[in-house]
Amino acid sequence: MIRLVFALRRQPHLSRAQFQEYWLNQHAPLVAGFSTDLQIMRYVQTHTLDDQSNSAAQQARGDMEAEYDGVAELWWSSERDLADQSSSAALKASAALLEDEKTFIDLENSPIWFAYEYPQINPAPETIIASPKSNIVRVFFPLRHKDSISEDDARHYWLTHHGPIVRSHAQASGTLCYRQVHRARSPMDENLQAARGTKAKPYLGHAEAWLDRGQIATDESRLANAAFIEDEHNFIDMNRSTIFFGKEHSIIDKRFQ
Repeated sequence: MIRLVFALRRQPHLSRAQFQEYWLNQHAPLVAGFSTDLQIMRYVQTHTLDDQSNSAAQQARGDMEAEYDGVAELWWSSERDLADQSSSAALKASAALLEDEKTFIDLENSPIWFAYEYPQINPAPETIIASPKSNIVRVFFPLRHKDSISEDDARHYWLTHHGPIVRSHAQASGTLCYRQVHRARSPMDENLQAARGTKAKPYLGHAEAWLDRGQIATDESRLANAAFIEDEHNFIDMNRSTIFFGKEHSIIDKRFQ
């Protein structure tokens, strides 16, 4: 599958709570109503939490960008399904969704890009979700690489060096699931960005993890977290990256149909 990642900042006249309420209760049904026309396989909203975990994770890494208000993600079963959006119904659906996005999203400052997943710690079946009433939270870490290394070298390091470090500390850190999601460098990115007037540049990709907040912190978990952060500084430009915690709302999921 190919994934669309849309990191969202709210319109300035909205509070985060107002933004998330409209997004979930007004925009989500609109997307769901067009899911057949747009051949959407899956759609998840991650709503950023308003608590100290965001600032704590950011401060542990240095001076980072402000967290986003949420992340919209859509999946298609193949690039062919994604590319086949030229029917009149699909074009009308895309136009209607964009028109509604303008009412609550700061589109200029909300980067959007296509990506591919590289599972690192992956439970089977893939049904884990940070639902609002559970102890599980989702960590979302959109990252940009240091200027001192090339994009290809950063991707390679992330996969072949950092990934194994996280996997080796999975149990100690309480990581239930961990994936690297690398930007696909798709030519379709530019079309989406141009339609929205996007000025924010996309990321190298993002790391995502699911953690159980009910697990008590131990010396081992603190050492694991320190090891993650130490290695992140080898390839991530923290000043142009951010990290935050959220809860997920699964709107569409046709994977098991």
